[in-house]
Amino acid sequence: MNNLMKKAMAEGIGTFVLVFIACGVAGATGGSLVATSLAFGFTIVAMAYSVGRVSGCHVNPAVSLGCLLTKRMAAKEFFAYIISQIIGGAAGAMLVFGIFKMANISPLGNACNYAVGFGDNGLVTGGIIAALIVEAVLTCIFVYTILNVTDEKAGTGKIAGLVIGLTLTLVHLLGINFTGTSVNPARSIATAVSAWIYNGEIDALSQIWIFIAAPLIGAAIAAGLYKALNTEKE
Repeated sequence: MNNLMKKAMAEGIGTFVLVFIACGVAGATGGSLVATSLAFGFTIVAMAYSVGRVSGCHVNPAVSLGCLLTKRMAAKEFFAYIISQIIGGAAGAMLVFGIFKMANISPLGNACNYAVGFGDNGLVTGGIIAALIVEAVLTCIFVYTILNVTDEKAGTGKIAGLVIGLTLTLVHLLGINFTGTSVNPARSIATAVSAWIYNGEIDALSQIWIFIAAPLIGAAIAAGLYKALNTEKE
């Protein structure tokens, strides 16, 4: 098995675990703010110290875009990562939705007709503009943190995974009440499609463009900030 295939598989596994565990916790707790935020953060910590050894543990197209724009990965790797993340996330969402369906548990959100309890995204508060701003800013913070703590010159080394996980927890604590928090297009695509397949819900699917565009914009801004502030003049 070549190196790129190993990395792609690691990304698929990491994204699968993130969606299965974190969205599963969201469903089991009815979308609890603290429990869901901690689940996403802790899962990233676990994956950072496992699949991170193989692929760097992006498990998020926005993170991969930030790495591409800062020349930490080639375009070929980028597209392999994106495909694997989407497939892994979809598998995780389909499995966790299926388990909840078999158990006849279906916690629905109370702000829109979408399953916020399963980690779907939606315009909970403030409409499209607010959602775009929240998602772009939170993703920017998340990706900018990752680019810095994984910089070889940062000296964070073994604690980088912990810092990244805690940062993801923080952005979820703020974002859940506004959008359900995406900052990860692969995760959002997975849960929106699964909600449609299993429950016939189309709200999250119809709004999915927001949770693809905004995180990618936020990642691009983060990459720009990183290059502007961290690149030394030759």
